[in-house]
Amino acid sequence: QVQLVESGGGLVQAGGSLRLSCAASARTFSSYDMGWFRQAPGKEREKVATIWWSGYTYYADSVKGRFTISRDNAKNTVYLQMNSLKPEDTAVYYCAARIGSDQKYNYWGQGTQVTVSS
Repeated sequence: QVQLVESGGGLVQAGGSLRLSCAASARTFSSYDMGWFRQAPGKEREKVATIWWSGYTYYADSVKGRFTISRDNAKNTVYLQMNSLKPEDTAVYYCAARIGSDQKYNYWGQGTQVTVSS
């Protein structure tokens, strides 16, 4: 069982930055693919960025060039650096984990709210 705890959300003005953190309880954290997802009110959850155990990264088109995902395996933590934030980035951001790149993300954190004011 893996527990994920997000932190770092908050209220920021458009153009500002935030860094989200996700601490994982997994003993073999380096073996997990990690991802950040978000869900805005009235919208479906969307994948924002992922970083595989190998270091491979993926970004949604809407955040490319503005967001950076990274991981520190020594600290069992994954980060999402968000720059040049826009009001449309407002959502609850969730951290997720999976073992096996052909599997669904099946471990989820409780979410952290990010609100970007215009």
